[in-house]
Amino acid sequence: EVQLVESGGGLVQPGGSLRLSCVTSGFTFSWYDMTWVRQAPGKGLERVSIISRDGATTNYADSVKGRFTISRDNTKNTLFLQMDSLKTEDTAVYYCARGGFYGDYRTFTRGQGTQVTVSS
Repeated sequence: EVQLVESGGGLVQPGGSLRLSCVTSGFTFSWYDMTWVRQAPGKGLERVSIISRDGATTNYADSVKGRFTISRDNTKNTLFLQMDSLKTEDTAVYYCARGGFYGDYRTFTRGQGTQVTVSS
């Protein structure tokens, strides 16, 4: 059974940092590009960042470029998202998803999500 379990969310003040993790199981992690997506209250799913299966290639939404860093540890089947200089508009449920540069990210298998709230 494919499983993706996100953690690391929470409440943080504007300008703060959080590091999200996504532990995966049930598939060969190193074979897949991976994606972080988010859904803000009342809005649709937004693709945040993508990383290639070997970690060599990354891509970011303009809204997070320069502030977020995606990475992965294929020895631990884990995906990460380092989020710095957080803004109130980053408030959302964050999901990791299996898939990357091709296909419709909205259809990718994803976890249950972790809530990130940026507020003073």
